[in-house]
Amino acid sequence: MRYDVQVAEGAERDMAEIMAFLVDREGPVVAEQDLEGLLDAVVNLARFPERGSHPKELLALGIRDFRQVIVNPYRLIYRIGGRHVFLFLVADGRRDFQSLLERRVLRG
Repeated sequence: MRYDVQVAEGAERDMAEIMAFLVDREGPVVAEQDLEGLLDAVVNLARFPERGSHPKELLALGIRDFRQVIVNPYRLIYRIGGRHVFLFLVADGRRDFQSLLERRVLRG
């Protein structure tokens, strides 16, 4: 079964900010490679969304509604609903993910 992947504005903005940062810091070639990896992960969510693990920060709160796919060092946070996958957040996994998840995913 294929799922319809919907990318929230916040996740689109996350990817644009990551790419801008990488272009400045590492150059356009590295930024393009990282973007391709992120986009591949998004495309794969359409076929295999349940392969993602549950974020440990949310499991600690008893929340199992969200999953994550890791494209090192980035974490893509999403939720499956029916035949849809909703991508909410794309962020560097080295950040303070507990507060980031609370702000962006739990509070909407």
